[in-house]
Amino acid sequence: MRLSDLAKRMILTILSIALICILGSVIYYRSLAFLPFMFGVLIGSALSIAKVFLVERTVDKVLAMEKKVAGNYVSIQHIMRLLLSGVVLFLGATVPQISLWGVVAGILAFQLAVFNVRFTSKS
Repeated sequence: MRLSDLAKRMILTILSIALICILGSVIYYRSLAFLPFMFGVLIGSALSIAKVFLVERTVDKVLAMEKKVAGNYVSIQHIMRLLLSGVVLFLGATVPQISLWGVVAGILAFQLAVFNVRFTSKS
């Protein structure tokens, strides 16, 4: 599957946000206490990048479908992405070695990437 330019820009934005969050936690903690936050950011960012791939695949499939079937498919895919986010948030909340706030930062990177792509696109 070939990624669109928008998807590539979103992935770069997500990785940049993750790096900024991790560097911020390193500066804040100045010890190995930043590791749970880093693990959370990495897991949340991995989910955000996976969501970019899933959205890209959904758009590619929907373009070849009828309108009603496409609407149902998009709704189901959206619910599945929300469930994935819920699973990762649950993981961050229950596993002591993973910071819930790091997971939240990684998951919110997807929305920030959408915002960035929307307002910095040339069209």
